[in-house]
Amino acid sequence: MPQPALSLARLSEALGLPEQSLLALVANCDTAPDPTLVALTVEEAARRLGVGRTTMYGLVSSGEVPSVMIGRLRRIPAQALSDYIADRAGATVALVA
Repeated sequence: MPQPALSLARLSEALGLPEQSLLALVANCDTAPDPTLVALTVEEAARRLGVGRTTMYGLVSSGEVPSVMIGRLRRIPAQALSDYIADRAGATVALVA
């Protein structure tokens, strides 16, 4: 038997937060990415490009978007995304011309 959906009131009660605080937390989850980050996770990079995580992993695996390992963590330099877009835009212009 499926669980009944939690209402906002029940969820805020379970978390011990007022409903307005819970709504504010949810609203803050959709804020713009931190522009000061130099290296991004694959998920952050995908969000910035507006593509899915799997597509981003494909771009990294193929070498189209460079990445670096920092310890055991794979990170994508933020500048690499700008370079990728510039390269793609240049390729599109060359094909049209």
